[in-house]
Amino acid sequence: MNLKLDENLGHMAAELFRQAGHDVETVHSQRLSGAPDAAVIALRQREQRCLVTLGLDFSNPLLFRPAEHAGIAVLRLPARPSHHDLLLACRTLIAALTQETITGKLWSVRRGRIREYRAERSEEEREDA
Repeated sequence: MNLKLDENLGHMAAELFRQAGHDVETVHSQRLSGAPDAAVIALRQREQRCLVTLGLDFSNPLLFRPAEHAGIAVLRLPARPSHHDLLLACRTLIAALTQETITGKLWSVRRGRIREYRAERSEEEREDA
């Protein structure tokens, strides 16, 4: 899977994903640190990469519609996270990516579990079902 790690994830997280066989680019390595979210998303879309981030802004499906993206994984950590908490969330995502594709989806990733955002169906879609 092609991944883009946001600036809030370090080198160790990037290395974990690489060791699992993923093609990883980072916001930092592309000199986008501090860039607006819109710039990061635009580049990520052109590259067709799934965004992996701690940024809760990206978990808003009204701002970032999952179907328009190669995937968004928001890592959710405890209130006082340790480096170990971050690595466990990364490992949870890595395991999930071996089982299922994230393309077009928004995942909220916590240690040991993933919640997938599912848009409510419109009235028209419900009638067709």
